Amino acid sequence: MGSTKELLFLGWLCMLGKCLSDCGPGFDDQCEDINECLDKPCGKYSNCSNTNGSYYCQCIDGFRNRLGKVNFTLDGQCIDIHECFDFDNICGPNANCTNLIGAYNCTCHFGYTNSSSHGNCTDINECSEAEDKKWDLCGEKGTCKNTNGSYWCKCSKGYTNYGNERTPCSKLDCDSYNGDGESAPSLGGLADILFMMRNSCLALSNPSAAGEGKTDGEALLEKLFTATETILSPGHLDSSEDVSGLLETVENAIMLIGPQLKHNRNKIETTETDAQIAVQRGETQPVGPVHLTSENATLDTDWATAAGTGPYPGFALAALLSYKNLEQSVNRSFHELTGLDKDGVKPSSFNISSKVVSVVVSNPSTQNLSKEVTITLRHLKVVNESSEASYVCAYWNEKGAWSTDGCRQQKSNDTHTVCTCGHLSSFAVLMALYPMKYSFGLQLLTKMGLTISLLCLILCILTFKFCRSIQGTRTTIHLHLCICLFVADLIFLAGISRTQPEGGCKFVAAMLHYFFLGVFTWMLLEGVQLYRMVVLVFNATIRPLYLYVTGYGTPLVVIIISAITRPSGYGTDQYCWLSLDNGLIWSFYGPVCFIIVLNIFFFIVTVWKLAQKFTSLNPDLSNLHKIKAFTVTAIAQMCILGLMWVFGAFLFNEGAIVEAYIFTILNSLQGALVFIMHCLLSKQVREEYAHFLACVCTTQKKRYSDLSSINPSSSSQSQVSIKWPHSRSQKQGSRSGQHTGESQI
Repeated sequence: MGSTKELLFLGWLCMLGKCLSDCGPGFDDQCEDINECLDKPCGKYSNCSNTNGSYYCQCIDGFRNRLGKVNFTLDGQCIDIHECFDFDNICGPNANCTNLIGAYNCTCHFGYTNSSSHGNCTDINECSEAEDKKWDLCGEKGTCKNTNGSYWCKCSKGYTNYGNERTPCSKLDCDSYNGDGESAPSLGGLADILFMMRNSCLALSNPSAAGEGKTDGEALLEKLFTATETILSPGHLDSSEDVSGLLETVENAIMLIGPQLKHNRNKIETTETDAQIAVQRGETQPVGPVHLTSENATLDTDWATAAGTGPYPGFALAALLSYKNLEQSVNRSFHELTGLDKDGVKPSSFNISSKVVSVVVSNPSTQNLSKEVTITLRHLKVVNESSEASYVCAYWNEKGAWSTDGCRQQKSNDTHTVCTCGHLSSFAVLMALYPMKYSFGLQLLTKMGLTISLLCLILCILTFKFCRSIQGTRTTIHLHLCICLFVADLIFLAGISRTQPEGGCKFVAAMLHYFFLGVFTWMLLEGVQLYRMVVLVFNATIRPLYLYVTGYGTPLVVIIISAITRPSGYGTDQYCWLSLDNGLIWSFYGPVCFIIVLNIFFFIVTVWKLAQKFTSLNPDLSNLHKIKAFTVTAIAQMCILGLMWVFGAFLFNEGAIVEAYIFTILNSLQGALVFIMHCLLSKQVREEYAHFLACVCTTQKKRYSDLSSINPSSSSQSQVSIKWPHSRSQKQGSRSGQHTGESQI
């Protein structure tokens, strides 16, 4: 038993000895230390440190333990330290702090510098640096003064930086606002604007004035447009010089006022103008889009284009100015519009189709912009586009005329036109009107009608020349009236649209002028003759020489005077007729109106005298009825011919399709009218026609009888020999009737 207890005690002692010989946690079987850091037990943003039999963790710089411990053994205990909030003024007073993950960064204020990213920013001496690098920091006549973190420019007298201390000084030409200069506009109402701008300019250019005479930009802007309204309110401007003077003065004034404006966006509207002005200021050149809009126009550009290489950096201006009632004053001066042909046809006239707008920017190189600007203009009225008209983007040039150089139409619809321009000025949309292209039906009607008229006039000429029973003063007048009308219609048919060569077109226009005037002159002679026939009882005839001198000499005098005074008025680019632009057309319509008025007087007197004679005791009814018939036909002839040229006045205007058809129809009726009234309605002429036809038919029968009969009988020969004397007796009787006609009257 005792031995058993001893054995158990010895076993326990052995086990206790074995345990006492083990190395414990943190050691291996050989009792060597285990490096726990190899297993990365500390996680992110911390460092692991091994110890004998253990380890500990510490957060890296820029991080801290969640519980505020320095040493720890748990994972995920390190969080970022926000130095910018946790530490006051860590970057110093001249820098901005930016927190980073585990760190921070200091950014120096403008005007300060430091090579380190952790504060200690020091002032930059911009004046010395600019001098060393030979920079013109303050411009001509500007003195640089360094300040803590910045600088400012002091301008000499006559120079200004418009209150922007860190911009170069630019020279002010206050004399440009002097109304006494040679380039000053003649419009007297601009004196107030010039006086106001000159005072503002002088105040800006004199730093020692200490604010005397200076006015803020908004107040100056209001005064400018109030004065502009005073100029435009009475009505349209009289000359192109006045328009150019006003536009230039207002644009220069906006350039002077713009840098003095306090607000970045300014809008001012009066009864005559609507202005939208945007400005940008900054230490560097402004960037981004510019969009200005009003009721009548829209401007789209960008600040880089508006600023350009301006007189000072960090400032840009863009302005859109609309004139509400200026279009009537500039609806002229289209002589420089060239190269606008459409399908080989040049526009015949132009009309202003939008409000006039001015675009002003601070870029001094407005004649050569780096990028085109887009201007959208609203049409004055909705007009559906047709083949006879097109919209043109134009600007008012320095010569006081509209031009299209550098501007083009991007797109257009019924209400708006979008223009793109590589330079800036005052703009408007013009409607180019093209001459009417006559349809095939009108051309066919013209040719057919004039051909019929020419045939009828030939019959009239032959009748008046060879019909002896109606010979007299009136017949002579009718003969030469028909000759003039025949030649005029023939030239009109053959050459009215043949504009080349130019000399030939001028000749055609002159001949048409001459012979159409001749028609009216002979018509006047007919009215004079009717007057003499009813007033003068004896010797009512007019000597042929007097008729020829008056009928052909009077138009010749008019043509000679017209050709000497306005030679360029004969022939145009579209037709060979008198030009409608320089007033030459009145050398035709003036005499025509005078002749019509004079003939109306003669016809009134003639009708009045006829009425008196019809009511007399012993009226010669046959003669009176004959004169009455003559008067009615003459009045009808004058009405038709006069009415024709009433519509002829609109023939060469745009869109006159109805007038063209009426003119063509009436012109075609002229020959037929003369033939009907003076030939077919005359009993003597009808008898002559019947006698002539009878002779022709008898001759044909005789020839037929000679060819068909081998042995003609003597009775037929005797019948023929009896018939011709009878015919002669009729002819003699007819001639005797002549002496009872007009000669007896």
